[in-house]
Parts: sequence; C-alpha cells; structure tokens
Amino acid sequence: MLSPTEKFLFVLLVAISIGATIVTFDEMRRIIARGTGRLRLDDLPKRVVNGVVALITQGNIQKNRKLTSYIHYGVAWGFIFYGLVNVLDTVEGLVAGFEVPGVVGGLYRLLADVFSVAVLFGVVYFLLRRFLTPAGHRTLSARENVPLMSEARAGIPKDSLIVGVFILLHVGFRFLSQTFDIALEGFDLYQPFATTFAGLWQGLPMETLTIGFHASWWIALGLIFLFLPYFPYTKHAHLFMGPLNFMTRPYRSALGVLEPIDFEDETVEQFGVARLSDLPQTHILDAFACIMCNRCQDACPAYVTGKELSPAALEINKRYYIWENMTELAGGGDDAAHLMDYAISDSALWACTACGACVEVCPVGNEPMFDILNIRRDQVLMQADFPNELQGAYRGMERAGNPWSATEDRLGWAKSLAFEVPTVEENPNFDVLYWVGCAGAFDPKGQEIARAIVTVLNAAGVNFAVLGGMESCTGDAARRSGNEYLFYEMARGNIEMLKESGAEEKRIVTGCPHCLHTIGKEYKDLGGNFHVMHHTQMIADLVGRGKLRLNGAQLEQVTFHDPCYLGRHNAVYDEPRHSLASAGVTLLEMDRSRNKSFCCGAGGAQFWKEEEPGAQAVSMNRYLEAERTGAKTLAIGCPFCARMLEDAGKEAGETMKVMDVAELVAGAVNNR
Repeated sequence: MLSPTEKFLFVLLVAISIGATIVTFDEMRRIIARGTGRLRLDDLPKRVVNGVVALITQGNIQKNRKLTSYIHYGVAWGFIFYGLVNVLDTVEGLVAGFEVPGVVGGLYRLLADVFSVAVLFGVVYFLLRRFLTPAGHRTLSARENVPLMSEARAGIPKDSLIVGVFILLHVGFRFLSQTFDIALEGFDLYQPFATTFAGLWQGLPMETLTIGFHASWWIALGLIFLFLPYFPYTKHAHLFMGPLNFMTRPYRSALGVLEPIDFEDETVEQFGVARLSDLPQTHILDAFACIMCNRCQDACPAYVTGKELSPAALEINKRYYIWENMTELAGGGDDAAHLMDYAISDSALWACTACGACVEVCPVGNEPMFDILNIRRDQVLMQADFPNELQGAYRGMERAGNPWSATEDRLGWAKSLAFEVPTVEENPNFDVLYWVGCAGAFDPKGQEIARAIVTVLNAAGVNFAVLGGMESCTGDAARRSGNEYLFYEMARGNIEMLKESGAEEKRIVTGCPHCLHTIGKEYKDLGGNFHVMHHTQMIADLVGRGKLRLNGAQLEQVTFHDPCYLGRHNAVYDEPRHSLASAGVTLLEMDRSRNKSFCCGAGGAQFWKEEEPGAQAVSMNRYLEAERTGAKTLAIGCPFCARMLEDAGKEAGETMKVMDVAELVAGAVNNR
C-alpha cells in the first residue's frame, strides 16, 4: 500500500504516461491510415479469433529456429501475462488490503512467478545470442551489399539492447519486489522461485526489506509507464501489431494472390506503389509489426544466394523512414520520397522470385513480396523502367500470345504421339480441359512433360480436350514483373475464351503451377471462376479411383522438388508424393521441402531475364541440395522448374536425371 504522497506521484505518472501514449499511438494510427485501401474488419468475430490465435502461437514461430522459438514463447507469454500483473500491482498499491483471494490468487502468483523466471532467462539468452554469438550476428544482420539505411544498421542493435534491458529491468525488479515481500511476510508455496531467492535477504532489518520492496515496486511499474509512449518507436510494438496484422490483412484464396488494379476507374492516377502512402494500409502496418528477426531473409532464395534483396531490410527501411519522419507523416506532411530511394535498390527489386517464402515464414504476418510486386507495377507502368530482357517477353505475349514469341502450331508437341489429342472443336463434350500452357507448347522440356501428361490421361480413359490455337499465355510473367495492364488484357481474353469453350462447368488440368495459380485463383477477381487442378492432383485422383493402374515396382530413388506455386502458394504437397509412390519410386526428401521448399529461380519473371548479381545461381543452390540426398532422379511438377534445374544439372555434371512426375508415372504406365 502506497503512502498518500506516493499515490499522488504514481497517479500523476500514470496520467502523463497515458496522455503521451495516446499521442504516439495515434501517430502510428494516422500514418497507417495514409495508406490506400483499408484494414479489413469484415467478419470481425473470425478476425478477432485469428488475432488471438496469432498472439498465443506467436505466428507459429517454431517453423524455424526451434530452440530460439520455444524460448521466445516463454518471453512473449510472460510479457503478455505481465499486462495483468501490472494492472493488479497498480491496484494493490492504490487500494488498501487488496489481493486476489483463494486458489485463484495462488494460481495467479504461481504463473507470475514462473513467467518472471521464463522472461528473465529468455531475455538474457536473446541478449547473449544477439551480441555475443556469431550465429546471432549472422542471422540478425544483413550483408553489406544489402540496401539498409545507415540509421538502421546502427539502430537495430541499439533498439534490441533498449528493449532487452527494459524487459530485464521491468520484470527483474518486479520479481525482486516479490522476494522482499516474501522476506517480510513469510514463505509462499505459490511462488517457489521468489521464495528461494528471498533467502538471500535473511537477517536484513525490516526497514531495509520494506525500502527494498517499495523501491523495486516503483522501478518495475515506473519503467512500464515511462516506456509505454515509446512503444511505437521500438520493435517491441510487434507484440500487439503482429496479432493486429493477422487480424486485419486481406483474406486470400491462395498465398500469393495479388489484388487487381481497376483500369476502368478514370480517377486513378497512380498505378502501383511509388511512395509509402501508396502502399495498402496493411503493408504500412507491416513496418510496425516487423520483429526484425530476419526469418524472411533466411528463407529468401535471392538473399541466400548473395543477391542484394532482403525482405527484412525492406520492412526495416520502411520502419526507419517512418520513425525519422513520424510526426510529419502523422500530420499529413510531405511523403515525396520514392521507396526506391530508401527502401529497396533496383537490383534487389528485380531479384525477387515471388516465391512467397517471406510471407510463409513471417511470424507477424508481414507480406514483403507484395510490396516488391507493387513497386514493380510503378516501375513498369509509371516509370517504364524495367530490365531490357523483359521487353522481349512482353512483346511476345502481346503479339504472339506467348513470351517465347513463338508462331508455330501450339499443338506441334502432340504430333509424335501414337494417339490423337483432340481439341475442344473436335470433342466439345469433354470432361476435362487440358491447359497445356506456353511452356508445354513451345519449350522442348515442357513438350516432353505435355506428352507425358496426355499419355497418362489417355491411359486412364479420361475424356479430355485441348484448346490448341485458341490457348494464350495466362499473363503470369507479365503480372509478377509489374506489367499489370498486359496481364489484365490477356486475362480478360482468356476468361472470355474459356467461358465460350464451356470450361467454366468442367475441370481444367494443367502441368504448370503458374497457370494453375493464375487461372484458378487470380482470374476470379476479373470474373473467371474455374476449377483448376494440377496434373499431379489428377493423377493421384485417378489412381485412387482405380482408373489408372501403374507398375509400382520401379524402386528408383527419387527426390521431389516442391514448386513454389504448387506447394507454398497453393498448398499442394501430398498429391505429387502420392503419384510418385504409385509409380513405385523410393522418395528421399530434401531438407527444404514442402512449405520450406527452396525456389528454382524462375518465378517472378526471372525466367525471362538475367539473374541479378550474387554469389550463386538460385537453381544451382537447389540442384546441389537435391544431389545431396543421393537420389538418382530429381522429380519436379513444373516446366519452369524443369528447365532451371536441368540447366543447373548440366553445369554440375548431370549427376541426376530431371523428370516431371508425369514422366515417371507415364513410364510406369508403359511398363505395366
């Protein structure tokens, strides 16, 4: 219980703290509100649950760095519980005789005691890891070639130290106050750790113990009220901004679905993102939510292979730009600085493979990939500034309907087959439409895969047809390289053509995960609702229903590369493996598989341009990982992955065959 003077001073401190906190948190709110769109609050009960789950699970941080993640759980849960502890400590100080009664009070004290120790242990661990271990320096820093604001390079360690020391002192002095209280009042069964440490004060005078208790209480609570207004200026804001991020971001039908630009709206003057205020509100919130843990950086294929890109650096640069201009930005002041001037470099921008690894791994729901793709839109549509090599792909899509600029027959790949591949004109009553894709039509490796797919469909007696000359590029490469208008035009044409062919009521199967994603998930925003399957899904279904019988005695050792747009973007992991198992192979998994799969390097339109400078090609990094499994064959499920990994294999000495799942299954059909 505080004295009257202490009560007055404490209430004054709380009032000043709350007033200052309202000001700084409102600045944060107003900066986020400067973005485009809005934070999503539809279906609010479900969103609140999402936020609470994210708070409790900490965004499933245990996906990576297992030990560190579990220690973080102790720190996070402890600090969350300390919200209650601080409230009750305040009430105990202001209200004479107040205490939480009975068993509930005992449980509360036990949790406070255990969490205090968990937090103290965890913070010491993180400070030692951050500042004294090579691993901590490596994982929590960025290479010198990464564009990171000088203020950030100096400020990140300082911010980590400030937050760490604050938590250490706040929780430490609160724990200390309990040891003094137990020394005064006697043993407490519900506070085993504090009771143990209370023995240190044995023999001290009552006056000393009382002073120790009051001083510790004041320091513990004083620190939290002094720190509250400073929260928006530290990475500790992720504690509540992370769950808010999960709660308010858009629901996406798949991980990488981009929101379209409304080219029919004549009031729109800016296409894509140039400045901070052009970003959607949810992506400005990302900057406040970022924990600076660099998990996205560790997962990024561009960063891992030595490129300039770091998704973490992008978010951190946004954060530091906001911090440096917080009051001005909150007041509606000038936001003229282009993101390319401080947030990301040209080489980093074009190094992104749009694989989605940064989005998948982020424990606070950040989506840096979308920032990059939106900035590309500005560079292409507003600045006409993009890699020269992409011009050929754009011209090919515009004039020939494919990025190869090929003018030959789109059904030429089928001429060597022993059976006819019917078109929709020849078989208008088809059950399945096989979308061949540009790679299947024109790339030599893609053609081999296309022949394998129709061989399997034919063997299973599937009533299928192809579009032949009516088929055109989906526009995936255009969209992910920033040429949204070209994508828009191609998508509208394809949607109309697919509807006219009757595909809206039928199943579409494709061998290309990019076509799967674009037609199945992104055409919906433009009025195209199609049921699209990957060929491995179709194969697994046919085998499961007994329509396809295979020779399951090959016993070949195979490792499977999960294509980003099949696995991470569309969550198709099991069907390719089931298909391989049906073909009788022995599967050897790579260390990075399923949602942790490493990109082949083709995505984000990288296939159509030179790879950005770095220490290693992304495809080579992946090929060497597959090689380490000891497998004789590297199985893939994407024609672009096939080309990238086959080329890497040639450079590495062709230690493995690179084959699509459909090719392996077709072999099992022919050898039955």
